[in-house]
Amino acid sequence: MSENLPERLIVNSIKERSEKDESEKLLITEMDLRGLEEGARLIVSKNARFTPLAEDFIREKKIEVVRKSKDLPVVRSIAIGADHGGFHYKEKLKNYLSQKGFRVYDFGTNSKEAVDYPDFAHAVAKAVSEGKVDIGILIDGAGIGSAIAANKVPGVRAAACYNAALAKNSREHNGANVLTLGSGQNSFEQVIEIVDVFLRSGLTEERHARRVGKIESIERQYLK
Repeated sequence: MSENLPERLIVNSIKERSEKDESEKLLITEMDLRGLEEGARLIVSKNARFTPLAEDFIREKKIEVVRKSKDLPVVRSIAIGADHGGFHYKEKLKNYLSQKGFRVYDFGTNSKEAVDYPDFAHAVAKAVSEGKVDIGILIDGAGIGSAIAANKVPGVRAAACYNAALAKNSREHNGANVLTLGSGQNSFEQVIEIVDVFLRSGLTEERHARRVGKIESIERQYLK
């Protein structure tokens, strides 16, 4: 058996598809739908209306119309943490987020000296669970260990994401409140893209909120 391991893990389980957000408009016309491919996703406000031509276009192209049931959550504060493998990215990401106006709370580590990732995952997850920050971001070598550790804290839904599609899905479908990243899996430019999508996405559809509610119900069974 070969001992050569892949240097990067590539996740292709969720693929990007054409999507357009017109949720700020109350009337959707056929002009608003230009550029959408067959089977694309159209996000509209709860009370949006469609012109007859727009309705025809949606039927012909089999467009999935998603109505926002509530406003996106606003992220203002972020807890960030990393082990020695994620230290370099953490420092760069901390500066990036601060420059964008977020309140960033750094839970360490503070050097490249070897440390144990569960310690920092726990600290960040605890801050999220207690409502001291809106979301958390953790970085280690693969992003998996930190996700496992963070998910042991009640109220935390940590997702390891290696691309923007996964980050979007984790927020919209699973209500993730902690993002974990792998410094050995992505370039810093890719990390920025993933983080930006995570920050501007949220759980807004009732069907997904209902499913997250079931996740929380499972958790409560084991907290008794």
